[in-house]
Amino acid sequence: MSKNSSSFQHGKASKTAVVLVNLGTPEAPTAKALRPYLKEFLSDTRVVEIPRLIWWFILNCIILPFRSKQSAAKYAAIWTAEGSPLKVHTLKQATLLRGYLGERGHQVDVVAAMRYGQPAVSDVLNQLQKNGCERVLILPAYPQYSGTTTASIFDAVSTHYKKIRNIPELRFIKHYHDHDGYILALKNSIFKHWEQNKRAGHLVMSFHGVPKRTLLLGDPYHCECHKTARLLAQSLGLKEDEYSVTFQSRFGKAEWLQPYTLPSIEALAKSGTRRVDVICPGFTSDCLETLEEINIEVRAAFMLAGGKEFHYIPCLNEDALWLRALAEITEPHLHAWPTSFEALRDVQQQAAASVVWAKKIGATQ
Repeated sequence: MSKNSSSFQHGKASKTAVVLVNLGTPEAPTAKALRPYLKEFLSDTRVVEIPRLIWWFILNCIILPFRSKQSAAKYAAIWTAEGSPLKVHTLKQATLLRGYLGERGHQVDVVAAMRYGQPAVSDVLNQLQKNGCERVLILPAYPQYSGTTTASIFDAVSTHYKKIRNIPELRFIKHYHDHDGYILALKNSIFKHWEQNKRAGHLVMSFHGVPKRTLLLGDPYHCECHKTARLLAQSLGLKEDEYSVTFQSRFGKAEWLQPYTLPSIEALAKSGTRRVDVICPGFTSDCLETLEEINIEVRAAFMLAGGKEFHYIPCLNEDALWLRALAEITEPHLHAWPTSFEALRDVQQQAAASVVWAKKIGATQ
């Protein structure tokens, strides 16, 4: 049992925290920074379900020595003056979410964490405990649940608290793929894009792919992606032939969820579709998969196949409607926790009373 837990103190008013957890990012767009990030990411048994011995050889002898440099070049193409787009957006979302929850009467800490890379989940949870947080709500940045993503966050949280003696009260948001506010925010972002750029002949909704075997083993991700797409299409008034649902980021030789994004968009161009609009509803922050894979690689493939106009619709990022929706998603999970200003005042009074009680008990001993 680790001894790094903060000592319990009478009279210390407890706090509530929301931890917004995203996938993660390397610290720099270099091969040196990519290696430890990729190793942590691809060593997760939730992400890669290949026998460990075989995968150890593939990862350490093939992928890390060769893919790190390739991945670094891709990150360099989208890196900003502020740093990694995914990290920048996630940190801003956490700050803004705290404000939106405050407007709804909840005084809570909201912090960002990364499943892989920094700030690490364990480090963030440690700091919250030092700050006196006795109630922690974990909010994954993934609207659609998957064992490869959401469950991996749960693993990280559970592993951390195995080493902690005095654990806080924990809650975990599983998914929000069909939340009205989330769908409305997506709809609004597309409408705004159409107002500025006119409406495309075809809308492609591209979700991150996972191996097909995850679906066969009972993972609900595929179904939740399609439900998001169906609700979004209905809200936009789209007919079935006016949009497509595809899956991107395939890795390795195994079959993944289909249809694949890049060949699907190439096929649209070859069939005479002059313009496509592409949105990635499963990503709440722009990142390598959206800015480089979609807006650079897939764009180039579409144009090379005969397409004329390719429009990428950015992720929700710091969109106000989205942050309000995220506050709506979060709020029910704070139910019965003392997060209102009145409840916190009562907690502080109780804490003060416990100090008096502790002193009295000490005086009698």
